[in-house]
Amino acid sequence: MKILYADSVDESTLDRLTDAGHEVDVQPSLTADTLPQAIAAADVLVVRSTKVTAEAIAAADKLGLIVRAGAGTDNIDKQAASSRGIYVCNVPGRNAIAVAELTMGLLLSIDRRIHDSTADLRQGRWDKKTYTQADGLYGKQIGIIGLGDIGLAVAERAKAFGLTVVAERKSGRSARVQSDIRSIGIRLLDSLEEVLSTSDVVSIHVPKSEDTTGMVGKQFLATMKDGAILLNTSRGDVVDEPALIEALSSGRIRAGLDVWDSEPGAGQGEFDSALAKHPNVVGTHHIGASTFQAQRSVAEGTLETIEAFLGGEPINCMNIRGEPSGDSCLTIRHLDQVGVLAQIFAVLRANGLNVQQMQNQVFQGGQAAVASIFVGGDVTDDVIGSLQEIDEVLSVSSVPH
Repeated sequence: MKILYADSVDESTLDRLTDAGHEVDVQPSLTADTLPQAIAAADVLVVRSTKVTAEAIAAADKLGLIVRAGAGTDNIDKQAASSRGIYVCNVPGRNAIAVAELTMGLLLSIDRRIHDSTADLRQGRWDKKTYTQADGLYGKQIGIIGLGDIGLAVAERAKAFGLTVVAERKSGRSARVQSDIRSIGIRLLDSLEEVLSTSDVVSIHVPKSEDTTGMVGKQFLATMKDGAILLNTSRGDVVDEPALIEALSSGRIRAGLDVWDSEPGAGQGEFDSALAKHPNVVGTHHIGASTFQAQRSVAEGTLETIEAFLGGEPINCMNIRGEPSGDSCLTIRHLDQVGVLAQIFAVLRANGLNVQQMQNQVFQGGQAAVASIFVGGDVTDDVIGSLQEIDEVLSVSSVPH
């Protein structure tokens, strides 16, 4: 198995993969333009920020898995991967602590004006009178927009600083998230408007999507309290930058930002941003996940993802349908013998039934198995009869889906 890292990789990870007999090709300088020339023989591709375009995916002869060594997968063309049957998996939650720590760092720097006071000290200026003027965080309210792993980690740390933590009440949250909300002590409010209008600090932790692009716009900012602080360590395009500059210039709000809408694609380069230069902004260089602790954790999660794929059970897949699809679910109990499934598929093909999803489980003893097959098309009595005529089939049932 050939594994291509379009990123650096630590020695321990490299050793584990090579000891398992895999060929590892480490090319951290690859870009979106050069990746297509390097990917041809790879079975697995691991990336962080490198863009994986449709062109690169088309150039991959053997690729079966793309791992995003982090949470977001917006730098990967998932539609192109899906059309080629290539898994796109991420490594969620592994860098949550690092991003949460930076979020709190930005908040502290804004409140205590650490960046300005450091600049004055370096210029030989002593101004204790000015820098003693700070609100302090204790007793204030922070609204968390996005209660994923990072949002929850920020909430935990904000609680430790004595802030009241609120978020919007939403349906569909997992049992784990609901349990974390209760254990952390997050107070749920009925609307986003209520969160924004009552919070002294608003912290953004949402994924990139059509719904979140530009969500922090004029109306969002106008709803925030006067004197509030906006924190964004998620995605740059979540913020409408001209609208934010207008709000900052009015003196109504201050901002701590780690991400920018038009940040350079490389690790170093020129960056001419009116928002970054604004005096009411404290900024960093998209470094939220970049701590050694986070990198080690992500590396371990990447290994687990690769090993799960090699074991036939990919984890954290971002381009697999979550719910079973198809018009009907066939349950076929059969003898566990060579060629039985092939005969079943031949019947389905002859009747124009496309297999959407399936699972075949073998019972203890290895004599019998049950196949659950979701198919698109009309399962008629004739189809069921043809399946039952197969000698090794024990029973057949069909339920509309």
